[in-house]
Amino acid sequence: MIASLQEDKLEEAADILTNACASGQVRGAVLHVRSRTTVFTRSFGDAPSVDVAFLLGSISKPIVIAALMTLYDQGRFGLEDQVKKYLPEFTGGVRDRVTIRHLLTHVSGLPDQLPENAHLRQSHAPLSEFVSGAFRVPLEFEPGAHYLYSSMAVLLAAEIAQRISGVEIKQFVTEAVLRPLGMSHSAMGIGHLEGAQTMPCQVEKAAIESGGGAPGSQHWDWNSMYWRTLGAPWGGVQASAADVGRFLEAFLNPQGTIFKPEVARLMIRNHNPEGITPRGLGFDVGRAALCRSGSDQIFGHTGSTGTLAWADPKHDRVCVVLTTLPAGALPRHPRQLVSDSVSELSD
Repeated sequence: MIASLQEDKLEEAADILTNACASGQVRGAVLHVRSRTTVFTRSFGDAPSVDVAFLLGSISKPIVIAALMTLYDQGRFGLEDQVKKYLPEFTGGVRDRVTIRHLLTHVSGLPDQLPENAHLRQSHAPLSEFVSGAFRVPLEFEPGAHYLYSSMAVLLAAEIAQRISGVEIKQFVTEAVLRPLGMSHSAMGIGHLEGAQTMPCQVEKAAIESGGGAPGSQHWDWNSMYWRTLGAPWGGVQASAADVGRFLEAFLNPQGTIFKPEVARLMIRNHNPEGITPRGLGFDVGRAALCRSGSDQIFGHTGSTGTLAWADPKHDRVCVVLTTLPAGALPRHPRQLVSDSVSELSD
């Protein structure tokens, strides 16, 4: 009876994406849900199969930070270590007080994007130029004083991982996370994925800093070969819905595949003090940012490309909604409607 009720509710969630694609609002989507023993995976619209990879946007962040945390698991850095210990170029004034924990919980004072972000993308700058910009950009506040969502903080975390490991970050993420978790339909950057294995974004509805359909932006927007190849640590992972589910399962039911279970648990608990937006290490924590119902133990992330993913330990549930419609295109995006519906599944 319970399984039947869950299947009916999942069909209701799927109808949201079916209708969104039929109306032309969304070009393609995949929904993957596991709720206890029930598994539901379906493609919609132009998505050719459930295995097609979507540009994850900021769901890339916890994946990249998980790769960094494999080094923490090996004792090669501490969360209270100053960033300048590993990145000596990042020094001077309040920069000297920024810790790795600050980077991973968005309280470092670094901005989300660099002032020269659009110029760097238009000129097809390598990742190293973004890193150099992050070394120089002024901090918005004293480290730890406030919350400011920061892609540049994640970029510097990835640079730390690269320097400690001695492995280029795209390859390091593959070796440390994607391959061990069996995420075979995923890559940071293009990797092994071919054109037909990836979904293009509806870039005409994207944010200005991502091209937004501006003249000439097709050479550097989310669908451009430049951006897909760059593999930006803050948004450049491409993955299938089931692969994102595999990643979340590594924290929901940790088996020690990529690091010890206690490291997995460390990443999904809040690290920010009261009064500051709660964050895990790379993860959103708490349902406010992810879904309407569920428990306060929920962790996950969203992506500006139109993606959303979470796991709820209390209800043993995983929800992944990948779409081609950018997050800012609608006030009530179909991904959110689906997520809210899944979060209300009965046990």
